[in-house]
Amino acid sequence: MKPSPSPNPAAEDQAALWAARLDGSDLSSDDRAALDAWLAAAPDHRALLSSYCQFSANLEQQMPLLAGIGDQVAEIPPAPRLASSRPWSRWPIWAGATLAAAAAVALVFHIASPAARVETTVTAVGQRQTLALTDGSSVELNAHTSLRVEFTRTERRVRLASGQAFFTVTPDAARPFLVETPDGTVRVTGTAFDVLAAPATLHVTVASGKVRVRPLRAEPVDLLPGSQLAIDGDNIVQRTLDAAALERALAWRQGLAIFAGTRLDEALALLARYHGRTFHAAPEVAARTVGGRFSLDDLDGFFSGIEDSLQVKVRRDENGGYLVVPAHAP
Repeated sequence: MKPSPSPNPAAEDQAALWAARLDGSDLSSDDRAALDAWLAAAPDHRALLSSYCQFSANLEQQMPLLAGIGDQVAEIPPAPRLASSRPWSRWPIWAGATLAAAAAVALVFHIASPAARVETTVTAVGQRQTLALTDGSSVELNAHTSLRVEFTRTERRVRLASGQAFFTVTPDAARPFLVETPDGTVRVTGTAFDVLAAPATLHVTVASGKVRVRPLRAEPVDLLPGSQLAIDGDNIVQRTLDAAALERALAWRQGLAIFAGTRLDEALALLARYHGRTFHAAPEVAARTVGGRFSLDDLDGFFSGIEDSLQVKVRRDENGGYLVVPAHAP
């Protein structure tokens, strides 16, 4: 992923800080809310964060070169060489120290496992992307998604910090494919499945093959084709989807939102995730139901449709969000 220079040094500094935090640990719900707010504050913030995350991944990928010099670690090229070219010239001193520490850890890791590869990708608001992985697997990323891929000789490990991804996994019995999320882990050897990760939320939907989900606070669950496990806070539901429900669950891959008797507030939540904005429904209309197929990229078409069919009207607020109220509201 090619970094793009920014005329905003403060934004670059903040992107570097978030990249270091994403690389080093799981974010708390408060941290995640703060990150989402920062990403929503300006259109270029997500691209900046993606650039710095990729820089971190690239740095780790260079560690095998360092492994070859063994005890001569002290002769690793000095930091100023990295700091000399943009956008990394704005990398804060403490973030650089954090990466240096991460590099030291990565060096040990790569000495023990020289075949490891690490790649981090962050999709922007309203952006979908498909990644071809080195083992022949592929990942389709929905908007607003952060994904880190790390392959070794013994396993294929993906960290889905937030967002939604559909995995088509090449079978490899010797190297299981693991998807880690803040609320649980998904383990497969070869299959196709969808994972949605959000604060206190984990939804796993299986299109083919078999998947084992190990929730953070529950017993492991095996899922077969057409089945779904939905974890929302303390509520855990396992269900079998018919063909229509499975199509709705995976419609985002075709750039669609398909609703069938869906509550308005739930439909707005889906679109809010995709567009990175705040959408609300007034209590009087939140339970009204929506049906039909809508383009994820055509917000005006969706709002026009519900204004006609649900007797509501849509208002913009000063922060770029939307509020849906009754048509007769003042």
